[in-house]
Amino acid sequence: MTVDASNALLRWYVVDKRPLPWRAQGEERPDPYRVWLSEIMLQQTTVAAVRPYFQKFTGRWPTVEALAAAEEAEVMSAWAGLGYYARARNLIACARTVAAAGGAFPDDEAELRKLPGIGRYTAAAISAIAFGRRAVVVDSNVERVVSRLFAVKRELPAAREEIYALAGSITPERQCGDFAQAMMDLGATVCTPRDPSCGICPLADSCAAREEGDPQLYPLKAARSRRPHKQGNAFWLQNDGHVLLVRRPAKGMLGGMLGLPTGEWGPDVAPRQGAPAAADWQEAGAVDHVFTHFALNMRLYCAEAQRREAEGSWWPVERLSEAGLPTLFVKLAERGAAWRSAA
Repeated sequence: MTVDASNALLRWYVVDKRPLPWRAQGEERPDPYRVWLSEIMLQQTTVAAVRPYFQKFTGRWPTVEALAAAEEAEVMSAWAGLGYYARARNLIACARTVAAAGGAFPDDEAELRKLPGIGRYTAAAISAIAFGRRAVVVDSNVERVVSRLFAVKRELPAAREEIYALAGSITPERQCGDFAQAMMDLGATVCTPRDPSCGICPLADSCAAREEGDPQLYPLKAARSRRPHKQGNAFWLQNDGHVLLVRRPAKGMLGGMLGLPTGEWGPDVAPRQGAPAAADWQEAGAVDHVFTHFALNMRLYCAEAQRREAEGSWWPVERLSEAGLPTLFVKLAERGAAWRSAA
């Protein structure tokens, strides 16, 4: 990619960049806290999903010190529905680490990577966008743009280091934050996975994949292995308009979140295994949910408790939407509420 093409991308970005709530406006300097928060939220998640969460978090906790002082359960509840809950736990840990050190994020990639939840990509993004340091920023959008720009013949994930090196070869010494965001925006809006809009791409004249005639072939990807399947049981135990919720262990899937009681998840789980109390459990269907590394089929069992003896929090059914349940438990609670209405 030539210097002229790099400049063309930056000129395109001035006009066509996305108006995202975490980006600095005009001559305003980027706020490292907002850059960091948005980058953590955007991991494995779409911009559309992140927008309302980002606005909610910055309205409620406008500084890293405010977030560091928040109760962990309160933050986890506010995060509910965004998924990948280890990010929320690392978010709290990182905010407290930064606040304890004086409230300023480091501008160096190596120092940023010492903070909880910050890896190679996130450290580079914060360093470039928030501080203007030269850093090689490669997310999935940039990965796609670079693989097409250079027609990378190796398959992902084996090609990642080659793509990273190629991205480094075209990263300018100045305007690194704008360049990184321009590459991300190009991948998100023009150089899309399907039907890329090559006719309006500022890099079209430099693109090797376009010259070959089929940019959509890139990036090349190795065949995916089948996602394993697991089963589990969840339990809706109600009493006098309240339902039993439990706080999940801090480590593990959906760690630290409120949810319905469940048993173990595995390839072969016996019916009603893991029930929180002896009761007349009635099966109320099942829900399917897909995690990064496995697919889960969760059966729901419902019962009426004579007394509130089981350990946990008895939550008013009518206020269940305020509990901050993860998506899996929202699905299960909808079935539980339907069972309650029909009982």
